[in-house]
Amino acid sequence: MAKQTGIIKLKGTIGGISFYKTTDGHLAREKGGVDKNRIQNDPAFQRTRENGSEFGRAGKGGKVLRNAIRLLLQNAKDKRVVSRLTKTLVAVTKTDVVNERGLRTLQDGDLGLLEGFEFNLNGKLGATLFAPFTKAFDRVTGEATLDLVAFSPVVRISAPAGTTHFKIVMGAAELDFENETSTFESDATAILPYTAADTAAIALSATITANSTLQVVQVIGVEFYQEVNGEMYALKNGAYNALSVATIDTP
Repeated sequence: MAKQTGIIKLKGTIGGISFYKTTDGHLAREKGGVDKNRIQNDPAFQRTRENGSEFGRAGKGGKVLRNAIRLLLQNAKDKRVVSRLTKTLVAVTKTDVVNERGLRTLQDGDLGLLEGFEFNLNGKLGATLFAPFTKAFDRVTGEATLDLVAFSPVVRISAPAGTTHFKIVMGAAELDFENETSTFESDATAILPYTAADTAAIALSATITANSTLQVVQVIGVEFYQEVNGEMYALKNGAYNALSVATIDTP
């Protein structure tokens, strides 16, 4: 592909060249490719059809997860989170040893590959929160917990410039990839002063379906705020907020 330069940026197709805009700028490429009908029916493209089927399944699974944690995700994501998440979930489908190639699923794969996934590469949890914490999920009760002992925010949290306050968040999502549905509950601290000497001990909990037979994902995050004239504003619209997959629990 080629990058467009100059004052006037084109969109559309001219003389077999497609002009379009991406997060990397205005690009151009020659229009082409294999006929759609051939891809769908030619035995030579069997592997392509299998890969496409599993890629599509991973994409739908990513949407299920993103929709489930939307309450927290809308405050902590980067521009490439969809493609990064899909890539990881494609890898999950490839660990499925139950179904044939092309029919492999997320529910039969190793969802543990998603543990540690960062929804915002501009604010990774591991490079933001340095206070020791304990996390857990009890499948029998459906309760997810997060506990932190008292800590000094300025020492234990790496905050972007301008931060006056912060909040710790936690959520648990029960994911039904087959039916493309989910259940989600979350908890969060109050908005706390960043320059306080120490926080109190923090205990968060969220309860979803007891004795669930589905995959469960627990996420943990940190959100930053700036106080102006007594009002709290999301710092730089959440560009540096952190949100990460902390726990994967499978039935």
